[in-house]
Amino acid sequence: MNPGPQKPTIVLVHGAWADGTSWKDVILGLDREGLRAIAAPIPLTSLGDDAAALKRTIARTQGPVILAGHAYAGAVIGAVNDDRVKALVYIAGLAPDEGETVAQVFYKDEKHAQSPKLAPDADGFIWMPDEGFGNAFAQNGTAEQIALSAAVQRPISVKCIQEPVAKPAWKSKHSWFLIAEEDRMINPKTQYFMAERMAAKTHAYPVDHTPLLTSPLKVVEIVMEAAMEAKQAVSA
Repeated sequence: MNPGPQKPTIVLVHGAWADGTSWKDVILGLDREGLRAIAAPIPLTSLGDDAAALKRTIARTQGPVILAGHAYAGAVIGAVNDDRVKALVYIAGLAPDEGETVAQVFYKDEKHAQSPKLAPDADGFIWMPDEGFGNAFAQNGTAEQIALSAAVQRPISVKCIQEPVAKPAWKSKHSWFLIAEEDRMINPKTQYFMAERMAAKTHAYPVDHTPLLTSPLKVVEIVMEAAMEAKQAVSA
């Protein structure tokens, strides 16, 4: 009996100031749809370190894989060229081109008036000011979501955003992009620019910077769309 094509594993990559638990509702939503999803822990110490950590997570899986990255993690999923990766999903993601840095695309267009002021500390790590979580990171979130995000935040090293990228995987893999039209961290204009440059399949919604927290069903829908197409491609 032919068992049919194998379902892809969804590997979810958190962005700056977050950890894998930020994907909780997306993981549970994908599980209800019959898809296995795991969160890749990345150290946020350099783009190279984070890509290496993602590769270690992929190595723990079998069969086809779909990578989904939030914000900074868009650069991380783009830095991994693995034959088992069948699609890339950018959730308000940053997608630098070859030779660009994360900082160059993050600061490409003007910042929102409520975007937090960000600067590295004495150790070279950038922390989100507490008020930034409610003002810009997840302004549509509940008080509990905002408080927890601030309490568990993980800083990002300035090295992560200053490292030029090699040829990104989106040059050769199918990509999806959720544009967050109410994003106060990454200008939606910048997101449209990146999605068009990537020739990504684009969905735009009136959501904030972190829809995996505040609109997880929208994220689940896009990941499911990518998974369905990847499964069909594997079976073809």
